[in-house]
Amino acid sequence: MPEFGEPLPDWTPPPAPEGLRLDGAFVRLEPLTPAHAPALFAANAESEAIWDYLPYGPFADEAAYAAWVGSVSGSADPLFFAVVDPATGQPGGVMSYLRVTPASGSIEVGHICLAPRLQRTRAASEAIFLLADWAFRAGYRRFEWKCDALNRPSRRAAERFGFSFEGVFRQATVVKGRNRDTAWFAMTDGDWRCLRPAWATWLDTANFDADGRQRQRLGDLTAPCRVTSDPVGAATA
Repeated sequence: MPEFGEPLPDWTPPPAPEGLRLDGAFVRLEPLTPAHAPALFAANAESEAIWDYLPYGPFADEAAYAAWVGSVSGSADPLFFAVVDPATGQPGGVMSYLRVTPASGSIEVGHICLAPRLQRTRAASEAIFLLADWAFRAGYRRFEWKCDALNRPSRRAAERFGFSFEGVFRQATVVKGRNRDTAWFAMTDGDWRCLRPAWATWLDTANFDADGRQRQRLGDLTAPCRVTSDPVGAATA
């Protein structure tokens, strides 16, 4: 007898994201515009390593970077955000929604490029939370993270944030003249019911001491929510 997936009688495709500004306690995500380019170029100049796994960059000068920002800032998919410090109003990175597919309820976060000063901060982590939280509140069923399978920091970050590893697509694409195997991670709306309270605990100011050191690690809080096996494969093996 054939098997079928769970019926979704009340399923309604969610809206595509557009014109969003997402405000958190430590970060603000606002639509990327050419006005962000000078500050972003200066922040990015701290290290060329931020471009290692991206299909573009580094850029020779501010004009070249501004031209790239201008070429993507009006795009609906990818939909780019500037990652802004709400205290100073200065941007320190970009990230985007992409592969937005309302018909299946899936949406991806990507094009993550953070200046060194923003990496591994509460602000950078909260930016991912804001994107996930909007997606699930809007009605998306699946929030994806993909990266070069050799990009170990990105893979560790995905798991820390609560994404579950789903496998590697071999020879998925060619980036900067090199083969790229792509590692796939995702969280679902069901996962988010467990992950959101974990994130809330981690983001709570009580979780950080006077020097900003975390008392509980985000990865420890999200670990119980991550899926580590294939329930369909296990059932049919």
